[in-house]
Amino acid sequence: MRASMSEAAEPVWVLADPRAGTAAQAIGIAERLGLPFRAVPLEWGPLARLPLGWGTLLGLAPASRGAFRPPWPRLVVSAGRRSAPVALWLRRRGARVVHCMRAPGSAGFDLQVVGAHDGMGPAPNRIEILGAAHRVTPAALAAGRTRFAALGGLPSPRVGLLLGGPVRGEGLDPAIAAALGRRVAGFAGSVMATASRRTGAAATAALAEALAPVPHRLHGWGSAGENPYLGILAWADVMVVSGDSVSMLSEALVTAAPIFIAPLGDEGPRHRALHASLQAAGQARPIDDAPAPFARQPRDEVARIVAAIRERGLLTHE
Repeated sequence: MRASMSEAAEPVWVLADPRAGTAAQAIGIAERLGLPFRAVPLEWGPLARLPLGWGTLLGLAPASRGAFRPPWPRLVVSAGRRSAPVALWLRRRGARVVHCMRAPGSAGFDLQVVGAHDGMGPAPNRIEILGAAHRVTPAALAAGRTRFAALGGLPSPRVGLLLGGPVRGEGLDPAIAAALGRRVAGFAGSVMATASRRTGAAATAALAEALAPVPHRLHGWGSAGENPYLGILAWADVMVVSGDSVSMLSEALVTAAPIFIAPLGDEGPRHRALHASLQAAGQARPIDDAPAPFARQPRDEVARIVAAIRERGLLTHE
């Protein structure tokens, strides 16, 4: 029988991994619950590299351990292999645990969220989604459409281009960026593009040159002004997303636009499995099929996760 749990000021804790994309999975779920939550930053020590399959704080750097003191939360939301032992440690203190991604000790989670591309199969405590959890919501898209209304004045079809970079390392080959830019410009009325940190300055410049023949807006990493990312998602008639980014592909699912995946050449088996899962679900097609339109329904996978949390009573008191 679980230990009794004190009422916490924040009923939900989010274990925030230092990697932004991993943390965003847990934060995105917590934000949709509509309850106050506390984000607990995690700093890892050397033992975090070990496959710790039980509840322990051993993987945390000593400075991070001080954040873990009562009153304990009602629910913990975590993501990533390294945070799983911390979540299980809190579960032993009465919290329920929702964990995203593969991890040792998964039988101990109250709910595990995995991507269809992970190929883990069914389990009583598991829900399978397309892609990964994230922070983009239908409401955020509606707000982005208003905030970046100027994008609606660009000629149609408006193509949203989300460009990442090498899965390992930084700096996309400028030739790859230029080739993709020319390809998209060839079928676009206009292009709304954003480049990430992994794209690099040289590749961003090459992309800008390739897009020059058509009306376009390009926001590079570190560019002045607000990143119109949500506006791009909201106003795009067609989405082209580089295949390196699980996050951007997952966020594009919330839109109603056809999604075309543009591999950058160094994606590994997990990324290729993600592409295959999206295509098998009718949610995306390879860039070679562009610009042939196809119908798809928006997928709000985080809403499905939140519904599962509520249906399983994970927010109720014992």
